[in-house]
Amino acid sequence: MSYDPEQEPYVALRTKALESLLIEKGLLSAEAVDAQIRRYEQDIGPLAGARVVARAWVDAAYRQRLLEDGGAAIAELGHPTGTPLIVVENTPAVHNLVVCTLCSCYPWMILGLPPTWYKSFAYRSRAVIEPRAVLREFGLALDEAVTVQVWDSSADQRYMVLPERPAGTEDLTEEELAALVSRDAMIGVAKVAAPLAAPGPAVN
Repeated sequence: MSYDPEQEPYVALRTKALESLLIEKGLLSAEAVDAQIRRYEQDIGPLAGARVVARAWVDAAYRQRLLEDGGAAIAELGHPTGTPLIVVENTPAVHNLVVCTLCSCYPWMILGLPPTWYKSFAYRSRAVIEPRAVLREFGLALDEAVTVQVWDSSADQRYMVLPERPAGTEDLTEEELAALVSRDAMIGVAKVAAPLAAPGPAVN
């Protein structure tokens, strides 16, 4: 991640202080905290979201349902979102970026824990005003012909990006495709890259 927030959000600092106090008083263990973090990072998401993306790439009917009613389609795969969720699709002509300008609303049930930069004031304010500049700071430089659409999440409505399927992945299985999808691509600050080709045999 190349984007650095100006400072850690106050709520994150407060959470760390509370966690330290509970551990010190013996009401919570560091191991229990780590186990919950692993659960949200690995079991709940972003792997859940990556599986949704991979299914949409290989199943045109599912992709259509996903774009029409994101929450219902995601629930089909066993991941109820709880909050209404709209899935927006990247194309060669349109790139989507998700932000929450008011706080840090985020589809954590399918993307896991939100990254620190997503909650930072710098990202929340600049993503709407100068999205191309923000994307360049993440290492994503888009052609000027590509339209950038910014979607502002709220407590009542969340968004997730359906990234473009990279070229050269036609022979990959659904599981292999899911392994390519990153959390950042589903927020819109990155694209999904095709796997590197294995080196050919040496020629003498």
